[in-house]
Amino acid sequence: MIKIYKNCAEGLVELAEPVSGSWINVVDPTPDEINQVCSLGIPLDYITYPLDIDERARTERENGHILIVLRVPTFQGVSADIPYTTLPLGIILTDQFIITVCKYDNSILQTFGSGHMRGLSTAKRQRFVLRLLLVTAQKYLAYLREITKAVDILEDQLQLSTRNKELLELLKYQKSLTIFTTALKSNELLMERLHRSGLFNQYPEDEDLLEDVLTENQQAIEMTNITNNILSSTMDTFASIISNNLNAIMKFLASITIVLSIPTMIASFYGMNVELPFSHHPAAFLYAIGISLMIIIPVVIFFAKRDWF
Repeated sequence: MIKIYKNCAEGLVELAEPVSGSWINVVDPTPDEINQVCSLGIPLDYITYPLDIDERARTERENGHILIVLRVPTFQGVSADIPYTTLPLGIILTDQFIITVCKYDNSILQTFGSGHMRGLSTAKRQRFVLRLLLVTAQKYLAYLREITKAVDILEDQLQLSTRNKELLELLKYQKSLTIFTTALKSNELLMERLHRSGLFNQYPEDEDLLEDVLTENQQAIEMTNITNNILSSTMDTFASIISNNLNAIMKFLASITIVLSIPTMIASFYGMNVELPFSHHPAAFLYAIGISLMIIIPVVIFFAKRDWF
């Protein structure tokens, strides 16, 4: 899928053909669409690199074209094995166009394509890249806050749980945090390299925006590390809590079994076909019940004092 956007008096509009100063958004392109983009003078590798899900964050320069590969966060759904993950987003800068290439559509591209972003200009290519980097860092922070809320809910459920289901749910989010940590550190190296390259030194506003991007990305890294450490401690703690809850249940069931075995044992004695005390007495049944209670009550009191119930 290829969509072409450009700023005009009405805002961000979609075009049929690329013109100078436009943004070309390429998502999961077909071979024909890849050839269409290559016809603009873009190297084939610049288009295929971001389509590799495992591509790392980096930057390249060839024949005046700049490729920036960025790892962006994406939400796959609560039921997914890894709810939050990352994927590569390629940004290609030419003298006339800015081109983004991604294997899957994501919330960041949707935000830019919605036309609701203030001050977004497709003609200011360096500023566009910086805004893209800033929104990416902010999206990491937003997803981290969602992960924190989900973990808090699971913690409340874990307090009374004796199953591994909630722990496995926490493990999903820990996987997401590990992926976020790797991607954010990779993005940080990319941003520092862009900072040293002087690509954004043309305007003072761009330099300030790049500093904001570096600050937001560093904040996301710190927040990810803190959340990951807390989650690891939480999983260890609640694994012990689940074990203790299970032990408490087994202790309760064992105590009930002991208490119920007492009248069973007495009834078994009086079920024998031999002569027993009071076996012919009219109140023999009441005597058996009374003897059972006399033994059960002290046992129950003893167990209750030891908190076995």
